[in-house]
Amino acid sequence: MTNHWVDIKNANLVLVMGGNAAEAHPVGFRWAIEAKIKNNAKIIVVDPRFTRSAAVADEHVRLRPGTDIAFLSGVINYLITHDKVLKDYVRDFTNASFLVNPKFEFNEGLFSGWDAQKRQYDRSTWSYQLDAEGFALRDPSLQDPHTVWQLLKKHVSRYTPEMVETICGTPKDRFQMVCEMIAETAAPDKTMTSLYALGWTEHTVGAQNIRTMAIIQLLLGNIGMPGGGINALRGHTNVQGISDFGVTANGLPGYLALPSDKQPDLQTYLRTQTPKTLLKGQVNYWGNYPKFFISLLKSFYGDKAQPENDFGYQWLPKWDKFYDTMHYINMMEEGNVNGLIVQGYNVVACFPNKHKTVRALSKLKYMVVIDPLEAETANFWQNHQEFNDVKPEDIQTEVFNLPSSCFAEEEGSITNSGRWVQWHWEGAHPPGEGKPDTAIVAALMVKVRELYEKEGGRLPEQVLNMSWNYSQPEEPSPEEVAKESNGRALADLTDPATGAVILKKGQLFSSFAQLRDDGSTACACWIYAGSWTEAGNQMARRDAADPSGLGNTLGWSWAWPVNRRILYNRASMNLAGQPWDAKRRMLR
Repeated sequence: MTNHWVDIKNANLVLVMGGNAAEAHPVGFRWAIEAKIKNNAKIIVVDPRFTRSAAVADEHVRLRPGTDIAFLSGVINYLITHDKVLKDYVRDFTNASFLVNPKFEFNEGLFSGWDAQKRQYDRSTWSYQLDAEGFALRDPSLQDPHTVWQLLKKHVSRYTPEMVETICGTPKDRFQMVCEMIAETAAPDKTMTSLYALGWTEHTVGAQNIRTMAIIQLLLGNIGMPGGGINALRGHTNVQGISDFGVTANGLPGYLALPSDKQPDLQTYLRTQTPKTLLKGQVNYWGNYPKFFISLLKSFYGDKAQPENDFGYQWLPKWDKFYDTMHYINMMEEGNVNGLIVQGYNVVACFPNKHKTVRALSKLKYMVVIDPLEAETANFWQNHQEFNDVKPEDIQTEVFNLPSSCFAEEEGSITNSGRWVQWHWEGAHPPGEGKPDTAIVAALMVKVRELYEKEGGRLPEQVLNMSWNYSQPEEPSPEEVAKESNGRALADLTDPATGAVILKKGQLFSSFAQLRDDGSTACACWIYAGSWTEAGNQMARRDAADPSGLGNTLGWSWAWPVNRRILYNRASMNLAGQPWDAKRRMLR
């Protein structure tokens, strides 16, 4: 979420699309109802189904499944043709004025550079025009035909209300009604918030769905504003936290990218991953990518990570293709995977094509399931007459079911959709032999390391060089892990301008701005820097004071990054520093 749950109450319009917030997020949806009651906000639900969200909405508009982009593109076309955009915001806080490579074009449904044989794009023309200093050329008047604005205008011009009706099945009058309600928020004193969930994020073109909605919010000036934003509603407890720590096939903590095999050395990786500043004086926090990444390597490998060995970059795996879970199912079914560790999800129940999933699991040599319950994945081999092509007596997979505790039986942090990192305490000890996931995984790590030290094995550096300096190696405490995520100085850090010491060796960071790229800092997740400082556990704070009146309880828990509750909040005011809406003042 660019904003947060409580901030929904500040909206004048709530658009629910790609999710069913009232049913899937009933506690959080109270803020949409509060906006409706106390702020006279309207709720629009765009969904093929009549859901519980639709039941409390002012308007429920149906569309054909999978046609969201056409619907949203029609909204963009309406806003542009009816001059319903916040022009100063669009000019100053978006790339609308940037000039694009003249060779970039869009014809017959394809962008320039399409290779029909390889079925992929050559994106060399997908670039901006640059001046001699490497900065993007701009036309603040937005009249140049090569501006992003003019290209967008041309691109969406085909999505007329009639075309939207043809593609989406949404009656023209209903579509125009939605456009008119959205257009009302193209004003400094009004905002719309967009709520979506797995209906978009798990869609085959989910990224495009979300980007299209983001364009609408930028045109309206709703990004960075209280009551605005584009907000992903996370489902299960700590789904946001899992994303933050890079539990994906090609991700690392803090939304850093796992290197590919096309990035053989640290310099190549940093050069390709670090974006260049496109405007003079532009704030480009991803320009600090080397600081974030090298601090991560120092956290991974400690003293073994040195400048002479590129801070252990070679010990990271390099991917050659996207090894997502579905790809692994195929590899297992082909007999190319020996073992599988399943932690935190139920493969058999969650994946499509249950027959194929069971066939794939039956070809493993072993499978380890870490779960509080004995779910379908742990007992898939029993079959229960459901799968005629897999017989229990033919399955050679040995299953180890390791009982873990549930969240109420553990101490640690939980990150909600709004990026609030909240500390919770153990309510009860886990029953029987149940242990926290950290204890189970840590014990496996220690045992594997002992075997490597004793017997050797393939790629020993990746295991033996890993930093594992916990007081109890087989069961790291939540406090130790949290502080490791926050990061600390490995040497005295000085202010480059004054030479004054700003952080002594061993002290915890208060901000990711303190990270360095010379090996003097270690941080396991740069966006969490400041969550546990020298002042203590910021995630455990419970001060509900709200001086702003906007629901920004800055003393309640902690939000990444740097306790910022609404992202891009500088855009809540014009270039002169005056807020677009005095009642929604974010910065002073």
